[in-house]
Amino acid sequence: MLEIRWHSRAGQGAVTGAKGLGSVVAATGKQVQAFAFYGSAKRGASMTAYNKIDDQPILNHEKYMKPDYVFVIDPGLAFTDDITEHEKETTQYIITTHLSKDELISLIPALQGREDRVHTLDCLTIAQETIGRPIPNTPVLGAFMKISGMFEIEEFKNAMKKVLAKLPQKIIDANMLAIQRAYDEVN
Repeated sequence: MLEIRWHSRAGQGAVTGAKGLGSVVAATGKQVQAFAFYGSAKRGASMTAYNKIDDQPILNHEKYMKPDYVFVIDPGLAFTDDITEHEKETTQYIITTHLSKDELISLIPALQGREDRVHTLDCLTIAQETIGRPIPNTPVLGAFMKISGMFEIEEFKNAMKKVLAKLPQKIIDANMLAIQRAYDEVN
């Protein structure tokens, strides 16, 4: 089973991103869960979202997991949340930050020794410059496609266009730019 944990603040699109990824993957016939855990359900409050993906039915509906991937889409949460909680020796981290990877790792002792599994990019700036709002969910998915190789980028963008179909074409196009830019920029 593939497990993903999202660290976000309410309003940054982690739930929508988890559900969007779930929809894309479910269309391939895999079993998917996408859900969230909120503390205080106010915009700006720290929250986590989760994806579970498997070929077999997923019977465990608990939030506990040993994530294969951890997405940190709010830069401050890399410092305040225990983003390495229940990690595997192979867990990959995709972290939104304006800092270089070396700077970030030097400031977060829990990431030291994991340099080859930490990937950084500034999803907030990418979202602001492409979509016009600091909602970094689709950029982190673009970075995830590069790191995981789950889908070819064009295949993923075409699938996401279907997920976003209810939105105005201008917003869909902006999200496609954000996905591609993150795919190209992730370190």
